[in-house]
Amino acid sequence: MDRKSPFIILFFFCTSLSACQSPNQTGSEQSGCDSQKAVIENKGSDTLVNLALAWAEKYQQLNPGVQISVTGGGSGTGFTSLINGTITIANASRQIKPEEIDAARENGFVPVEFIVADDAIAVIVNPDNPVENLSLEQVSRIYKGEINNWKEVGGEDRPIVKLSRETNSGTHIYFLETVIRLGIKEDTSIFSADTLLLPSSEGIIVEVRNNPNAIGYDGLGYVPSDVKIVALSQGADTNYIIPSAATVISGEYPISRHLYMYTRGEPAGSELAYLNWILSDGAQEITANLGFVPIADK
Repeated sequence: MDRKSPFIILFFFCTSLSACQSPNQTGSEQSGCDSQKAVIENKGSDTLVNLALAWAEKYQQLNPGVQISVTGGGSGTGFTSLINGTITIANASRQIKPEEIDAARENGFVPVEFIVADDAIAVIVNPDNPVENLSLEQVSRIYKGEINNWKEVGGEDRPIVKLSRETNSGTHIYFLETVIRLGIKEDTSIFSADTLLLPSSEGIIVEVRNNPNAIGYDGLGYVPSDVKIVALSQGADTNYIIPSAATVISGEYPISRHLYMYTRGEPAGSELAYLNWILSDGAQEITANLGFVPIADK
């Protein structure tokens, strides 16, 4: 597709206006003829939810004739809701699957993809853990259950407690395919059975913060300063890189990805105006301020 082509948070922004609005080319709204607001239902990726909330809040300040609701629940939940017709825009931290496109076609539309930001997946540990660096292969072996003690990777003699997002999370799927399977399509490796599946990005942060044996992963925009980010290398002989906007843009950091919004066919009206605004410099400044990578920088 081309370039067009969270726990659960529900947030409704409601403002009152006595006249309807219509979008102009810049994404701003002009006064119209009645009291109806344009409503955009936006649901899906927990990675995107805080950023989507910030975008929605700012956009509604600029365009009070638009009401935007933002809900998390995971990328899979967003795609299901889009296919069922209960939302306007699905947020996703992975691309839509072929079978999801087929289901959408059966419901009479073809999803249209928009890349709205970029993100790095940070591997995180407790601040008291002395491990500073890991290779992707070591992380893969940890999550497959082949490495089970921190001393095997230069740490203390402690059991490794593995944390992951749940299976409806696009981040879970990305981590499985890119880290555990190391991008090898023929690899059928899975998370080891003792991996703890948590329902939110915040849940992983809390557990890593409180458990000196834990290892987890999260979108960089969710990682606070009181957990430790582990530097990663693509291979044993390559440099260890800390995730940042700069190392994502340069391609040095080995696990970064696009973040997406999907619509029910080609968007129009207020929906199109909102998406165009998200791709603008003003919205992408919000992207950077929240720890994500603006697409304009790519």
